[in-house]
Amino acid sequence: MSELRTVLVAGGTGFIGSHLCKFLQKNGYGIQVISRMPGPLNISWNDLSAKGLPDKIHAVINVAGQNVLDIKQRWTPGFKQNVYNSRINTNKILSNAIMNATKKPKVFITISGVGIYEPDSKKEYNEYSEVKGYDFLSKMCLDWEKAAFLEENPCRHVNIRSGVVLDRDGGMVQQLYLPFFFGLGGPVLPGSQYLPWIHMRDLCRMFLFCIENEKLNGILNGVAPQIISNSDFSEAFAKAMKRPTLIPVPEFMLNILLGRDRANMLTKGQRVYPKRAMDMGFSYKYPNIEDACREIVQKPSE
Repeated sequence: MSELRTVLVAGGTGFIGSHLCKFLQKNGYGIQVISRMPGPLNISWNDLSAKGLPDKIHAVINVAGQNVLDIKQRWTPGFKQNVYNSRINTNKILSNAIMNATKKPKVFITISGVGIYEPDSKKEYNEYSEVKGYDFLSKMCLDWEKAAFLEENPCRHVNIRSGVVLDRDGGMVQQLYLPFFFGLGGPVLPGSQYLPWIHMRDLCRMFLFCIENEKLNGILNGVAPQIISNSDFSEAFAKAMKRPTLIPVPEFMLNILLGRDRANMLTKGQRVYPKRAMDMGFSYKYPNIEDACREIVQKPSE
């Protein structure tokens, strides 16, 4: 019998991480989680810094990070620093641990965001597009990716620039579910802004694709191939829920609730295409928003 390959997942108890761990286990991988919370499969960040990588780690994945759109948190300098540190520092700790490990993992997979691309109503971005910092979140994405840099290429490194991740129990869908259920949902104005998105199952499948494709390095856009607007999403989600889309959300309201930096994630958008992911042979289970919304609405809540 072949030895179980173990994946070390930082942020494995969060929205993306919890789904990813279950998915990898179903596909025959062992899981060890880096977390602030104690648990039988968990190690702490302090242990990692002090003792280095555990033995026999096949792959390292980092999806750790403070939730940017946590509406319970005001967009203060302190919270912004927490958002920044939770991403940059964890990538630095992991890259250092990989560099210092006697036996290196096969691959280091990190995540960042499509917010690295500047909103533009005419430009279409792919993985080969030039990026530059234009606001707090885009500069954070640049630093986030740089923090995962590995000197001397001890193993493959892949970074997934994720769009909005859609699933029932977290993220944008969790916040929108009740308003839409009660017929109070609608697009975020102006509605024409692009909404790069991906179904949670496809994002998990993309991580597995990165683990198992030994020729893959560099950037992948973690978005579905269908480019949609915020209004397109609202219509598809409302249709899946058999509800109307009656009440649009004004931009000024989000600016007040979230602060302009965060509100821009919803009121402005990027036209992002997964060219390299498609060229490398990745296929989608949910390539269109109608099927994705229908699956999310019909699945039992977890």
